[in-house]
This record gives sequence, structure tokens and C-alpha cells, in this order.
Amino acid sequence: MPPTPQPIAERRAAYAAELARGTARFHEPRRADCPWCGSKRLRTRLRTPDLRQRKPGTFTVDECGDCAHAFQNPRLTPEGLAFYRRDPGEGAHGRPAGRPPGPRGGAGRHRAAARAVPPSAEPESWLDVGTGHGHFPAAAREVHPYTSFDGLDPTRRVERARAAGRVEEAHVGRLTDPRIAERLRARYDVVSMFHQLENTPEPREELRAALDVLRPGGHLVAEVADPDCAFGALLGKWWPAHGQPRRLHLVPLPNLLGELEALGCVIVAADRRGAHVPHDLSGALALALGRALPGPDAPWHPAPPTPFQRAARRALSRAAAPLLASAAALDRLSAPLLCRTRFSNAYRVVARKED
Repeated sequence: MPPTPQPIAERRAAYAAELARGTARFHEPRRADCPWCGSKRLRTRLRTPDLRQRKPGTFTVDECGDCAHAFQNPRLTPEGLAFYRRDPGEGAHGRPAGRPPGPRGGAGRHRAAARAVPPSAEPESWLDVGTGHGHFPAAAREVHPYTSFDGLDPTRRVERARAAGRVEEAHVGRLTDPRIAERLRARYDVVSMFHQLENTPEPREELRAALDVLRPGGHLVAEVADPDCAFGALLGKWWPAHGQPRRLHLVPLPNLLGELEALGCVIVAADRRGAHVPHDLSGALALALGRALPGPDAPWHPAPPTPFQRAARRALSRAAAPLLASAAALDRLSAPLLCRTRFSNAYRVVARKED
């Protein structure tokens, strides 16, 4: 059973006490070089507030002029990440009634991603990193019925996924935790990482940890938001994949391919078409509408909304629903064309770990 929610008045008091100490401690010192290649040729890609939850702060994404790696600068500390990733379902401004569509998609996309592993691989064991509620393993089992799927997630959601029968083993924590890495070393035929490298402080360490838990000849399947997507320049801070302040890195495809080859992997496939998630326009519109509407009751706001603000939010949300539905339909209808162009918003890499 999930824990009983704490009353919002108590959580509001806790947030107030935390914010009274200021937010400077949530940020590391600003760095002057690229964390991927070390170049000092940096430019500011965007500055934005927290568009989804309206927690306090302004966040900057810089881009390297040499390797095109984009990264949050200054980066959030572990304490800052915990603060901004807390209570993800509350105060969400991704859309007037709810949150923007997630990057992992639905069951159909899950099955398509599972088919990216070559049939000849015949995996016996599969670890899904950042599995959440285990929806990917549940769908992937339809494609690989003889595969044992385990899940790893930093939250207790993975334990509920095990209780629901979506994964066989549940591991709570991060792949880079030495205790987890040692326990899972060379145990899996496939490791999947869907939109995880964007959220980890050290993408290279995450890749090495993923390869450590693979058996020789095993496959890594990674899907990553593509910073070269034309929507990133067109929509700016409203592009859902920028995801500030929770996303720390956007890794270009050539950088990831080069790193995997340097780690001794053979690239089996690199695909932008299959990884595209049709949500750019609807996600951007949802963020903009959510930013314009009166805010919902959230514990980090100093006071709850007035009855007038609540009524206005409900009325405006209902009025905006057809507009959001039209944008979502346009995303889906244009996806077969856009995924073949620079407007594809993600890529998928399948790499084989050599002996």
C-alpha cells in the first residue's frame, strides 16, 4: 500500500522552512568548460524558470561550440535535484489538467523499442533502468515472452511494479551505486535505458555502469532526446525535451556513438525515426498554457489559490482542452513525416558489448 499522503498544510510549512534558507545551495559552481570534451567554447542555449511546477529559480542550459553537448550550467547539486524532482505529480503545469506526455510513450512504442534488439540475441535476462512503474517490461514481454525482465529505479515505484507482476526483480537505487553495480555485474543480456542519460549527473559513468552489468555479447538499448532536433531551436524553453530544471544533459548522437565505440562496443543500429515521440507541439502548448493559467494548490506556494483562482483555472482548462487536443492530433499526423527530418526529437542506439 502506498503511504498516506501528508496533509498539504504540513508540506507547505516544510517547503517554507526549506525555501527560507534560499536556493543558492541547490547549485554547484558554474563551470567554464564542457563536461563532455573539455572545450571552453560555450554559449548560452536558453534560460528558463521551472515551467512545469513553478518552483523558484532560473536555470541555464549551455552548449559546447566544439562537440555540441548541451548541459545545465550551473548544475543542480544532489540536494537541488531532490528538491526539484520532489512531488512530481503536484503543481504540474505541463497541461492545464495534468502533465505533458512523457518521453517513454505507450505500449506500442514500448513493443517497437523491444524489437530493436536483434532476434538472434535471444535474451534470457533484461534490466530496464529507470523503469518507474514497469510499463516497458510489461509490454516488452509480449515481444520476448521467454525473457526475464528486472527493473531498476531510484524510487519505490519499482517495488510496486514487482508487486503488480511487471518485473521479476526490483532494484531500488541508481546504476552507478557501487553496491548495486557489484551485485548486478555481468548478469544481463540486455540493458535498456530510455531517456535516462539526460537525467543523470554523469552520463559517461552511467554508460560504463550499464556495460558492467551486461554479459559479453550483450546489448545496450538507449533512447536519448536529440539536442539537434529543429524543435529545440524553434520552441526554445517551451520544447518539452529541455525539461528544466530536472534534465542535466542533452547528448548529441555522434558523441554517444563515439563514447560507446571507445568503451569497446559495436554499434548495431542508430535510428532517429523509431525513437521520435510525437509530443513537441502539444507539449509546448501545454507548458505555455500551464504557465499562463492561475496556479493549482501546491505545497511550495506560500498560500493556496483563492476560490476565484480555482474557478478560473477550471474554466480556462476546459476552454483550452480542444486546442490541446488539436495540437496533439497535429503531432500524431505529422510524425511519419517529421521523424524523417531534423524535427525528429530523439534517437535510439543499440550497441553490443564485445568480449
